[in-house]
Amino acid sequence: MKKTDMAKGAAKKLLGGERGAGATFGGSAAAPVDRKEQRKRDQALGLVPFAVKLNGDLVAQLHAQAKERDIEMNELVGELLAKALA
Repeated sequence: MKKTDMAKGAAKKLLGGERGAGATFGGSAAAPVDRKEQRKRDQALGLVPFAVKLNGDLVAQLHAQAKERDIEMNELVGELLAKALA
């Protein structure tokens, strides 16, 4: 057995074994969403993917506010941007 194979095996043990196709990071029990269906729903709503890089502190504030208001992050950022641009 090669040294790299041994390292891979050790990493699998640390991560809790092999993950199945439906497994999610962090062990979330939420049902997986079909990506094609999600894209169709997003397109019907006129949503467009838009990636940005933000400061970590700002992202933490956004997460806290979204959790406090019990809304999704996308909805919160959309509201804040619309308010700022108005």
